[in-house]
Amino acid sequence: MDFELITLKNGIRIAHKRTSSPVAYCSLMINTGSRDELEHEHGLAHFIEHVIFKGTKKRKAFHIMSRLEDVGGELNAYTSKEETVIHATFLKEDLARAMELLADILFHSTFPEKELKREKEVIIDEINSYHDSPAELIFDDFEELIYPNHPFGRNILGSKKNLKKFNRHHILDFTSRTYNTDQIIFCSLGNVPMSRVVKMAEKYMGSVTNSPRQYKRQPIGNYVPQYLTIKKSTYQSHCIIGTSAYSLHNHKRIPMHLLNNILGGPGMNSRLNLALRERHGLAYNVESTYTPYSDTGVFTIYFGTDKADTQKAIDLVKHELNLLRHKKMGVMQLSKAKRQLIGQLAIGAESGENLMLSTAKSILVYEKPDNLQSLFEMIENITASEIMDVANEVLDSSRLSTLIYR
Repeated sequence: MDFELITLKNGIRIAHKRTSSPVAYCSLMINTGSRDELEHEHGLAHFIEHVIFKGTKKRKAFHIMSRLEDVGGELNAYTSKEETVIHATFLKEDLARAMELLADILFHSTFPEKELKREKEVIIDEINSYHDSPAELIFDDFEELIYPNHPFGRNILGSKKNLKKFNRHHILDFTSRTYNTDQIIFCSLGNVPMSRVVKMAEKYMGSVTNSPRQYKRQPIGNYVPQYLTIKKSTYQSHCIIGTSAYSLHNHKRIPMHLLNNILGGPGMNSRLNLALRERHGLAYNVESTYTPYSDTGVFTIYFGTDKADTQKAIDLVKHELNLLRHKKMGVMQLSKAKRQLIGQLAIGAESGENLMLSTAKSILVYEKPDNLQSLFEMIENITASEIMDVANEVLDSSRLSTLIYR
């Protein structure tokens, strides 16, 4: 059975897929992330994701934590550049319990000042931990490098200085401006009929005041390649080579996903892993990542290597990029690459949590649930010429930015 979709009178959309599993999942996804912050709000979206669990009009923090854990369930959340998500896993008979809890957290949190102060210390530890991990920190610094003076380029965690200033007033201002009902998706999977899900949604979310979005996100400016080396007290050099790429609304995003998978995807047989690790022993970890957003995309290649080998590793990376730009893939090569990506996507969709979250995202972006079979057909129809065209548009050396920690 496919996902069924309805919209409540207040604009909140409800998506549900009935499954046969005894385990069920649900989430509330808000089309609001760190890029929706004003300059003085940097880090606020992530802060709210933490403190939204710290008390509602009828629950203290302990009762929120215990509500699903008492029946073996799990409750979690995350913040990205463009979304804030609360999600839960539980047994199917506890769907009403989970939906009511998520609705209570999102729409009735009180953000008590005592809890805000305590959670600030937790996030400061999180920021410190992040700064101790150059392999993670470099991705944030790279986006700041290529999107300067734009909220998209700011890291999600924020700064300690800003964090210390936040209070309940800042939170309520931000949520009233950005947590708009027409930008909220409730998505669930479980062995429960859609009619029951709709009835529960009306009960727990139907009375929320309709609040359509009144603002537009700040557009991304023109991308200008950058090059920067930062001295760090690390044993290795850490390097990112990357550029801006296609958005979620560009049809070339599908060939770009395939190209990325060929170049540096999760498989040990990716071209970059074979070149840097298997053939030359220069890197323990090398990967490429393509992340499309609503109006831009980011493509990165990351590796860590001995400081003396940095330039050699960069040259090998650029050699692989040039091969994709100038040498058309053979029929068998391309067929294997397609099959690998389709297999990865199919296996990923077997995770109920992955399927739920990707479906909610699809509804936010495209106004409809994912259709895996259609996606597989689009991948099968990609030609070697399309791969080469995308490689020449995105991977041209004149478009690449580089950030090195050494």
